[in-house]
Amino acid sequence: MFLLIYMLILVGNLTLVTLIRTDSQLHTPMYFFISNLALLNVSSATIITSSILITLISVRKVILFSGCALQFFLRIALSCECYLMAYDRFMAICNPLLYTVVMSKRFCMLLVLGSYLVSCVNAIVQSIFIFRLSFCNSNVINHFFCDVSPILKLSCSDTRITAIVHFTCATVVVIPTILIILISYIYIVVTILRINSAKSQRKAFSTCASHLAAITVFYRTGSFMYLRPSSKYLMDHDKIISLFYTLVIPILNPLIYSLRNTEVKKAFTRMLHRKIYSQNLNVGRGFLTVNGGSEFFTSSCFLWITIPVHLVPKRTKG
Repeated sequence: MFLLIYMLILVGNLTLVTLIRTDSQLHTPMYFFISNLALLNVSSATIITSSILITLISVRKVILFSGCALQFFLRIALSCECYLMAYDRFMAICNPLLYTVVMSKRFCMLLVLGSYLVSCVNAIVQSIFIFRLSFCNSNVINHFFCDVSPILKLSCSDTRITAIVHFTCATVVVIPTILIILISYIYIVVTILRINSAKSQRKAFSTCASHLAAITVFYRTGSFMYLRPSSKYLMDHDKIISLFYTLVIPILNPLIYSLRNTEVKKAFTRMLHRKIYSQNLNVGRGFLTVNGGSEFFTSSCFLWITIPVHLVPKRTKG
């Protein structure tokens, strides 16, 4: 089952990344952030699922202490960026005249690198405080991967300071990002409600709907997992939430950003048409090679007939 989930994550997210990178009409800041989020989903799922699969198929179900520390660090370092799309939608809807000037490629890269830097600092601080503890109790991790609460339960040291540091880091990272999202969408809603055209309002809301759905699922599960005292952890219950947070959300994200997004669906249709046209072109060239130059006219007609009709652009009046 985990292998199937992992394959679904790979196919969904990598297809979305390929679609965004190859279709010029999706070369905008919003889709730049979406493609980076898809790559983060693949990386995070690879870190977790690889460990689960190795544990399931191996006779000795062990993970090295250094491997556990690396998995913990990478999982936290790769959990970032959701709030950047809220700022992008804020600029696009509330400041459309400044959007192309402010949201330049360089600025978008700086935003992404800044979010990675914050996540890496958070991961370094938490990793130092957790893995400096002494572990002299049972060496069996009661979890699918190396997470905070099961690691702390193995320690024979005083974990109160480490628990406080973990809660503080999670609060410092999560609360500001939630505030950025809330403030951005408050301004967005107010701006949209001032639009006179109902059609324009629906179009503006539709560009934000997919992102709102994704961040709602992400932050509700993430906040439940990490923004609470360690005494409230219930291991069996947390295993289910952790699986949803680390494996189910990466499956849902490409579905949310594609099924609810007209531009992505149109880009996917264009990609299919390009594939069909390329295959037909190869078939036509093979036909020419076998039958010689006398069949040029016939094969050319064959190619034009097989091209999808709506690929031909409509002529606009005036």
